[in-house]
Amino acid sequence: MMELNHLQLVQQADYSDSKEGNDVKTVQWQWLVLCLAFLTMISGCSGSLSSKGQSSEANLSNSKKITLTLWYWNRSIDDELLVQAEKQFPNIELKTQKIGGDFKAKLKTTLAARSGEPDIVALNDWMVELFPSADRFYDLKELGADRLKDQYLEWKWNQGITPDGKMIAFPMDTGPTALFYRSDLFEQAGLPSDPEQVSASIRTWDDYMAAGEQLRQKFGSHSFLADNIVNVYNQVLAQHTNLYFKPDGSYIGNQSPDIRLGWITAVDFHRKHLLANADGWTPEWNASVNNGKIASFVGAIWMKQVLTEAAPDTAGKWRVARAPGGDGNLGGSFISILKSSQHPKEAFEVLTWLQNPEHQLEAYQKIGLFPSTPGVYDDPVMKTPEPFFGGQATGLIFAASARHVKNSYFGERYPVIHGIVTRRLANVAKQNADPDSLWTETMQRIERELQR
Repeated sequence: MMELNHLQLVQQADYSDSKEGNDVKTVQWQWLVLCLAFLTMISGCSGSLSSKGQSSEANLSNSKKITLTLWYWNRSIDDELLVQAEKQFPNIELKTQKIGGDFKAKLKTTLAARSGEPDIVALNDWMVELFPSADRFYDLKELGADRLKDQYLEWKWNQGITPDGKMIAFPMDTGPTALFYRSDLFEQAGLPSDPEQVSASIRTWDDYMAAGEQLRQKFGSHSFLADNIVNVYNQVLAQHTNLYFKPDGSYIGNQSPDIRLGWITAVDFHRKHLLANADGWTPEWNASVNNGKIASFVGAIWMKQVLTEAAPDTAGKWRVARAPGGDGNLGGSFISILKSSQHPKEAFEVLTWLQNPEHQLEAYQKIGLFPSTPGVYDDPVMKTPEPFFGGQATGLIFAASARHVKNSYFGERYPVIHGIVTRRLANVAKQNADPDSLWTETMQRIERELQR
């Protein structure tokens, strides 16, 4: 402004005594007025832009990351993916805690204390026990979960929904089942050994038992068809829908044809001497799959890792076929958001990013977690040959199984009731208890438990 005033005074002195000068002065004056207006406008804009810039910088410097805590157990979520999440969500500080020991007990204790709860928590298949505490979790539908529903297996999606329609658990991995078998022992016994042939010829549990009798004739007590009576029972149940409870909470176990079928089928395996009687998760089971005493078993996909670690001497001899009796599921995980979280929207964004189809496929490749997102089942990864299974691409078998698992309801008291049944069933094999009288006693024991 000072420079302009000085220029104006000089112009007035030069042209004040002449008309021509006055005319020029007038033109110059008009020009200067225009310049002043323009420069004033620029100055104002500059000041405004400067203020906005300063405001943005101030907001950036004053803004703080929100903090989200996540609980998980070893190999439930890929550790490298959690590191990537820090870059994916720069405005979120994700504090991850890998919980060891009894994860379920720690979570239940924390919920009871109403203190120290995480924002996001992984849940195993015991998730149904938390249905009575559904009010402690966000309904994921209210956060927008339904827009993603079509990307996930329907039966898996439904398992995370309470009877009154609240979705408290989002799908993670699944546990589709199949028949694991020693192709060399099947071949020596005169049975089909190619996976497609086995799938076609051993379609029912009766077919499977007939194959077991043929194995017994060939190997006697040196090799048995299946591992133990409880696993047979579990696998039959995994293929059916009418378990111990209806969604309204009413008990149907003593009237359920599926429960009775599981019991009778498992007892038949015992009566026909088709069981190695080796309990899972024991050194005896490990030795039995390694030395050929167990020639086959029906199990979930996560048993691949268990088997490869337990039976290194049998590498290349195992194969996988569709399970007799139909497709089922055992195990699998979920992930939830606690109601105590102050940032549910951001937690939901993190949760769904971690469990999107791309990352579930990566988890299958890296740590063996089978996806609940069927859109990736046709990926070339599923066709990867596996040396331990003689070069077979077992992913194709488990993908076919996962697509056809039936919808079933478990209920929060499922683990307790199921434990009562399996403990007594084990006595049939271990103590040669009478299965018929034991069935009656088991049903009575359940009734007493339900009245507590």
